Amino acid sequence: MTQSGISLIAGLGNPGNQYAETRHNVGFWFLERMQTEFRFQMSLEKKFKAAIGSFSFENKQIRVVSPHTFMNLSGQSVAPLAAFYRIEPAQILVVHDELDLQPGVVRLKSGGGHGGHNGLRDIIPKVGSAEFLRLRIGIGHPGTGRDVSGYVLGKPNRSDQALIEDSIDRIIRLMPEVLSGKYQKAMNELHSSSK
Repeated sequence: MTQSGISLIAGLGNPGNQYAETRHNVGFWFLERMQTEFRFQMSLEKKFKAAIGSFSFENKQIRVVSPHTFMNLSGQSVAPLAAFYRIEPAQILVVHDELDLQPGVVRLKSGGGHGGHNGLRDIIPKVGSAEFLRLRIGIGHPGTGRDVSGYVLGKPNRSDQALIEDSIDRIIRLMPEVLSGKYQKAMNELHSSSK
């Protein structure tokens, strides 16, 4: 499962202050931690409808994108950026909230369907492949499908927030393995340390 590693990280969320603290924005929270850890800035690039940043890792430039479209249009930022820098789908990491995992649980997954996630649903056809890496950050499930929209656009309670932040910290510590393509090693550590 070792590839050439990651060249593009996309953190998903909704733009605007009213969404900043909502569960659907954990991809943005992750990118904020990345900026602190890997010391890079992000700036708005209108042609990509996104905030863009980059940093160097093992003599390779890693691009970072935070789409400023809404979640269900995430592919409008991710796909053009990947095409511009000639980044293959297998070199893309998409970071998103995951209803099917409890807060505090984080999973790394390669390929698969969109699982009902509107960001992934838009990215897959626009990138032209589902064979990219996903970092699934657990936010829990409200219990019924009709409550999902309000739930993902709501703020987590204090204990869930702490669990989500802890899960982000764990994956941040493993990012060197992820970036260099040692996915199985990162998965093993992540999945054994998850609650």
